[in-house]
Amino acid sequence: MGALLAAGGLVAVTGCGAADMTKQSSPYADVSDAKSVTLSVQSWVGAQANVAVAQYLLEHELGYRVDTVQVDEVPAWDALSQGRVDAILEDWGHPAQEKQYIQDKKTVVPAGDEGVTGHIGWWVPQYLAQEHPDILDWHNLDKYAATMRTAESGAKGQLLDGSPSYVTNDRALVKNLQLDYQPVFAGSEAAQITQIKQFAKEGKPFLTYWYTPQWLFNEVPMVEVQLPPYTDACGAKAPADVDCAYPTTPLQKYLNATFARNGGKAARFLENFHWNKDDQNEVSQLIAEQKLSPEAAAKRWVTAHPDVWKAWIPR
Repeated sequence: MGALLAAGGLVAVTGCGAADMTKQSSPYADVSDAKSVTLSVQSWVGAQANVAVAQYLLEHELGYRVDTVQVDEVPAWDALSQGRVDAILEDWGHPAQEKQYIQDKKTVVPAGDEGVTGHIGWWVPQYLAQEHPDILDWHNLDKYAATMRTAESGAKGQLLDGSPSYVTNDRALVKNLQLDYQPVFAGSEAAQITQIKQFAKEGKPFLTYWYTPQWLFNEVPMVEVQLPPYTDACGAKAPADVDCAYPTTPLQKYLNATFARNGGKAARFLENFHWNKDDQNEVSQLIAEQKLSPEAAAKRWVTAHPDVWKAWIPR
């Protein structure tokens, strides 16, 4: 997901460098005088839930044609700046891109809080925390490293991560805190969920990079390990030098600047889009666990919650 301030997040801050452009392009993006919108979709299900509901309402309530394009986080900023997508509905904080595109180039504008507060951390299953409460202090993690070993982590304990595209602080944290663990990428959010559920089913100990909000907590209760507290000074360090917890941040929306000016009711609707973690988790679980299509999950939520979404519709 994006960097949480300078300390990183589901995807840590990267330098501006050469533009990492998405190869996907929507036929609807940047179409003058057309009732069309292109939304960037990130790979985690919470972001997919946002887009599913926004797309459903744009199409069924406002009469827009909506295209979606899956783009990793930093390339999504490039695409947004160039008008290849019109909106990002869930960003976890990318200070370098915010400076480059909002402050300097002025090709992207903020569209307000999504309404959900995001937090990343290291988590263990509740059953392990209840049996060994001292594991919730990072100083004691090495006591349990041997019980966390897997074929992938070798002689070290496994710290389970998700997608390799999530450039986390975890390698830096393990090194700088001198912990006997090896970050191991599951491959995707879905693969990580499968692994966590399998560990929980077997009652095995595990340590995982994870985040809130996320519907999986409803099925596998987990407790956060307390890392050294986040500070702004720590957040300002180079990624390789980070030695503190991930920060907590309100998740943000962003629009292409031209779309924000000329996008009419669609742009106003996306600025108005604002829900809470329970709403997002409800749609996420319908998609990820009950295997509904995003459209079907959005329709079910929209039918059940007119009191929430009707305030988003521009008049």
